[in-house]
Amino acid sequence: MDLGLVHVIEETSSQFGLDITELKDKIAEWHSSGKDAAHQAMVYALNSIAMDQPNWTFLAARLYLRELYSEAASNRGYDSDLIYVDLFNLIVTLTEKGIYSPELLNAFSKEEIDELETEIKPELDRLFNYIGLFLFADRYLARDHERNVYELPQERFMIIAMYLLKNEEKSKRLSLIKEAYWAMSNLYMTVATPTLANAGKSYGQLSSCFIDTVEDSLDGIYLNNWDVARLSKDGGGIGVYYGKVRALGSDIKGFKGMSSGVVPWIRLLNGTAVSVDQLGQRQGAIAVYLDIFHKDIMNGFLDLKTNNGDERRKAHDIFTGVCIPDLFMEKLLEKDENGRSIGTWHTFCPHQVKQIMGWKDESGNPLGLEDFYDDVNKRVFTEKYNEAVSSPLLPRKTYRAMDIMARIMIAQLETGTPYMFYRDEVNRQNPNKHLLGEGRTAIYCSNLCTEITQNMSATTIVSEYEDEEGNLVTVRKPGDFVVCNLSSINLAKAVPSNVLERLVKIQVRLLDNVIDLNTIPVAQAQKTNETFRAIGLGTFGWHHLLALEGIHWETDEAVEFADKLYEDIAYYTITSSMELAMEKGKYSKCKGSEWENGKYFLRKEYTSSRWKELQEKIKAYGMRNGWLMAVAPNSSTAKIGGSTDGIDPLYSVEYAEEKKNFKFKVTAPDLNHVTYNYYRRARHELDQIWSIRQNAKRQRHIDQSISFNIYVRHDIKAKDLLNLHLEAWKNGLKTTYYVRSTSQAEIEECEACHS
Repeated sequence: MDLGLVHVIEETSSQFGLDITELKDKIAEWHSSGKDAAHQAMVYALNSIAMDQPNWTFLAARLYLRELYSEAASNRGYDSDLIYVDLFNLIVTLTEKGIYSPELLNAFSKEEIDELETEIKPELDRLFNYIGLFLFADRYLARDHERNVYELPQERFMIIAMYLLKNEEKSKRLSLIKEAYWAMSNLYMTVATPTLANAGKSYGQLSSCFIDTVEDSLDGIYLNNWDVARLSKDGGGIGVYYGKVRALGSDIKGFKGMSSGVVPWIRLLNGTAVSVDQLGQRQGAIAVYLDIFHKDIMNGFLDLKTNNGDERRKAHDIFTGVCIPDLFMEKLLEKDENGRSIGTWHTFCPHQVKQIMGWKDESGNPLGLEDFYDDVNKRVFTEKYNEAVSSPLLPRKTYRAMDIMARIMIAQLETGTPYMFYRDEVNRQNPNKHLLGEGRTAIYCSNLCTEITQNMSATTIVSEYEDEEGNLVTVRKPGDFVVCNLSSINLAKAVPSNVLERLVKIQVRLLDNVIDLNTIPVAQAQKTNETFRAIGLGTFGWHHLLALEGIHWETDEAVEFADKLYEDIAYYTITSSMELAMEKGKYSKCKGSEWENGKYFLRKEYTSSRWKELQEKIKAYGMRNGWLMAVAPNSSTAKIGGSTDGIDPLYSVEYAEEKKNFKFKVTAPDLNHVTYNYYRRARHELDQIWSIRQNAKRQRHIDQSISFNIYVRHDIKAKDLLNLHLEAWKNGLKTTYYVRSTSQAEIEECEACHS
């Protein structure tokens, strides 16, 4: 009999009140028949997980831990009873094997590594439930080239902390590493999937998502495709704005009707997504955004992912997003005396708009409709749109606004997309709008998961020449190629433990260091990353926290709780960035920003004494980071943290979690007779108006955006889905993510933004 196995089972059953009588009998049977009793016991525990017996997941996790410990010990050549031993030798071994970066050994002495090893707490492995531990071990622990595991969970946390903080001032470096290890090992936070997988290793990059603007030229289109391929290969999720590319039937070099529009180019991008694997594990993930006033919006774009129509004009592997001005939503509200929608909407080719309207920027460069937005006091986009409509020379296609919206909603119910990007609200709330003129668009679209909103511009070719050595050199003027660096707070662990202020301080430092440590293969993305130093601190476990706090989803109490909690998170985050600016300097474009001049705080109505004091400090010292907060989807990493995804309501109290290589029974976290009452209504049954109201309060405090899903039944009426979109817009949401209906197949999300 394996006494160690029996001890683990008895100890866990005592902690969680599990009835193991039958299991102990079966262990004796398995032993006598020569079966692997430990593995069989783990399978038994997994099969025992149920709504009334949720804690079998922890027994399964601890049995799986024994397997991991044993395998790592065998590969590293030590006694498995020691569990965690000789961190220095692990680093040497994996560096020699080409898995770890040599920078770890270059940065730290053996004495420092030995001191950090004493900080590792093996007992914290017991915080994992089974699915969290399985995902962590399967996807993130360091293995050799034959997939043999060497690294254990607490070592992964320590290696991440060491790598991200290796360049800190030596007098405080070890204490900062210990603080970061505390934050990660207690599952108070997670870093983004690329950072979790790649920090400290010799390959891969650390940032989650990237957003590019495509110039209206053959060079621009193909250079974007090349940049996308290079980023996708290293695991980045991509957002691409196509609103500047000319429409179907537009002219090329004066020849009328020659343009094939955006659809063929998007299909080309679709081929890149399929062809360029992300770390050899999954195909690339790319979202393409188009303005609702672009002529191709109804000429193939909204049907790219649907199953009806001409397959030659499909791009099933691309995700789509629509950029929507306030004016369009207002047109949806125009009705005749019988209540019938009568608002009309005109769509234009961006190339023809620039040719005919003659709008110019300060340098004499042509501008299109996409380059303007409606501010609170001056509706510049509306003025320009009405000018375009009034021009007798400008071709357009005209539709009933509601017919376009109907096409959007039909596509959403079938495919989950397009995402909605409310461009005016995004640009109004942008703290870095000072870099362009009044009413000028700085942010054209969002990223793959709709939580990133940062200044954008296209990269252009300036010249090509032959240098002295005979090399042909292409000179590109870099645009603002957006990069997002993500990390998320585990609300259900951090809030009850009252550690938010301490936690956010180390989290912001870690994220800021990712910017300096990361090497991005696309130079203009690297430059933008260093210029704005943007980070995206987010959260997950919202529904889990509500259940622990005894707050029902569909209540004013939940709305008010979101408002208060996210204001605190915003305060701690902004304070941490200001303190880093005092220590390390502010981001290069801080001067004149709404952080510095205080307009950001006035707009948010932050009038308390703590906010006024912070505002004065920022005026004096600036901010380290141009953007700070973004709430990502957090599916896989939320499972590692043992909580619920992002800000979403739970799918069900009990369900099967299934991916390509596993299918596990899962129950709501911390499920018991008390919390059940706050979980029992499945996400598709909840009134989504309450979700929108919660998110509106949350969005008030988030300077970027939020991955916000809308959950509906497959038989929802068109007017009800329309009402949800109108409510989202009226409540000031910047973006909405998927519309998930009960009839859709499982949507494959990009995991880069999970943090």
